[in-house]
Amino acid sequence: MSAAFIVGSFLLMCIILFQKKIIRFDPVERKGINIHMKINGDIEAFFRNSESLAPKRYSYSQVKKMTNCFKDKLGQGGYACVYRGKLFDGQLVAVKVLSESKGNGEEFINEVASISRTSHVNIVTLLGFCFEGNKRALIYEFMTNGSLENFIYNRKFSETNHQLGWARLYQIAIGIARGLEYLHRGCKTRILHFDIKPHNILLDHDFSPKIADFGLAKLCPNQKESIISMQGARGTAGYIAPEIFCRNFGGVSHKADVYSYGMMVLEMVGGRKNIDVGAENTSEIYFPHWIYKRLRLDEDLGLCGDITEEEEEIARKMSIVGLWCIQTDPSSRPSMGKVVEMLEGSLNSLQIPPKPFLSSPSRARSTSPGGSPEREERCSMR
Repeated sequence: MSAAFIVGSFLLMCIILFQKKIIRFDPVERKGINIHMKINGDIEAFFRNSESLAPKRYSYSQVKKMTNCFKDKLGQGGYACVYRGKLFDGQLVAVKVLSESKGNGEEFINEVASISRTSHVNIVTLLGFCFEGNKRALIYEFMTNGSLENFIYNRKFSETNHQLGWARLYQIAIGIARGLEYLHRGCKTRILHFDIKPHNILLDHDFSPKIADFGLAKLCPNQKESIISMQGARGTAGYIAPEIFCRNFGGVSHKADVYSYGMMVLEMVGGRKNIDVGAENTSEIYFPHWIYKRLRLDEDLGLCGDITEEEEEIARKMSIVGLWCIQTDPSSRPSMGKVVEMLEGSLNSLQIPPKPFLSSPSRARSTSPGGSPEREERCSMR
């Protein structure tokens, strides 16, 4: 048998095996490619249709240049890294670079679509974005003092080591409430954030708060409709409203943001996470329960450090508002407009709410903090 015949036979077998492999795996590979192309095509179509609203688009090479090849990392989450950058005109920016493996682009579109519709002093400004294949980035105004999360936990009230006194915390709480009121009522398209927490509140050089991270946001085109349909829970554990993961508590609406806001405000008051399994006393494990009992019994709030009478009033006011916001029944929670009114009003005008923990929502229409029944309108939304 000639060497040429053996070599030829071997090559023929390789070709056959290779073709079988292609036939076997090509449909799967082609499907993956088609899905990737469809996702990218959908995102490109979205940007074409939203050209009048979308911020400036940058290439990936421009993003690398403005971040000095991603030299200065400001923070890192599960799906993104944030870098300090500088635009070509010298303006400082925060560049959020999304992981290439992050989902199907829904959160990226959510963030650009929702925040592009906003213009408010308490909403962070999106200056630009990058979408280049799997490379996705969001360019935000730079917030000098970072997130609220950096300041409120393990807070010590002394001259030397605390920056957020009660007056400033109070103004931050009002600013966030105004930002949420704007998202719920001030935009042409109502925006539900679904991830309000200290990490997503950024502070500028004057400690003015700005709501950030709209990756989980939902747009509700009809302002008159409030109950939305959604698949699966969204948000961060510890701040998610009960109706999001159990529909028996009521429909999901803008009141879910109110709940998250209330949990965050109580953490601002306590200077700690609401759940602390390492607390010395079992009664202190769940802070909302602990602060509710003290308010109900008209006891001293037992907060860290020496505080003035005025600061005690601020703490009580924020606590009462926070407890109203985390009522189990969504219809018992105030709107964000009402929250602003409560915070800016007199402490004497505020009633301590019912105990909100682990109680089933009433079938009847509930009474709001102002004493009148609240109406929940229903809608569905994609």
